[in-house]
Amino acid sequence: MSEERKPVDGAGVAIMTVLCVVLGLHQVAIKMAAPDIAPILQIAIRSGLSAVLICILIARRREGFSLRDGTLVPGIVLGVVFSLEFMFVAEGLRYTTASHMSVFLYTAPIFTALTLHRFLPAERLYPLQWLGIGLAFCGIVAAFAGGMFQADINERVLRGDVLAILGGIAWAGTTVIIRCTRLASAPATKTLLYQLLSAFVLLHAYAVASGQAARFSLTTTAVASVLFQAVVITFATYLVWFSLLRRYNVSQLSVFLFMTPLFGVSFGVLLLHDPLDPHFVVGALLVLAGITLVSKPDIRRRRAS
Repeated sequence: MSEERKPVDGAGVAIMTVLCVVLGLHQVAIKMAAPDIAPILQIAIRSGLSAVLICILIARRREGFSLRDGTLVPGIVLGVVFSLEFMFVAEGLRYTTASHMSVFLYTAPIFTALTLHRFLPAERLYPLQWLGIGLAFCGIVAAFAGGMFQADINERVLRGDVLAILGGIAWAGTTVIIRCTRLASAPATKTLLYQLLSAFVLLHAYAVASGQAARFSLTTTAVASVLFQAVVITFATYLVWFSLLRRYNVSQLSVFLFMTPLFGVSFGVLLLHDPLDPHFVVGALLVLAGITLVSKPDIRRRRAS
């Protein structure tokens, strides 16, 4: 469970870049379909569809699904935390923009790196990597400093931003649970299935209890959004992410995800006409600088020599 992962190499950088572009469309897709189907219901339905795809994949690979390998309890905990993450995301998108959600949700790598640094020796952060985390965090703050400190700030937006950060903390929790339990050596399909089944049940129950399940219109936008999330985001992208977690250093991978909010805000501007200001440009440069420092593969080698 605590074996050493290798630093992010060229192949890892390329895969993570594509991953970040796709993930950057996530909140935008949910927000675009929100008038036709409530965000919480979108996520519940897409989780169920993705769970079916995972079951088909498990059957084709003949992987089996034993509950006696010590993953049941951490799997249930993982599923609950995963459901909390997307409850925060869905509720947050009711109040804030997709651009804000894209940025604040991706504070997750900060909490992930700090937690793993505390508990796993293999994930210790070195001074330059600490500097990278600091730069990336300052970049996220700077990206929306203009909106946060306006005198006439919309309280609904602030509420959504807080929910986005809570979603980021929950996301970090899922990564730590996977890394520090028997799920670290479980197949990616099994890990994902625990999360999807929990999200399908818990988020659907929340949608019904909150009265949001009734808001559903079978439009082209709604169907396209749910299918995109189910097949591309939840099924394909997450499987790739879990595979990377088993190959590369988790702290470096997590902070590399700081690129995603840049793509998310860009798509928000292009597709949803979210406003863009100079603060974002400054923040983007700081985030990219932080990614460069934390992802630099020879930092650990130089320190070890």
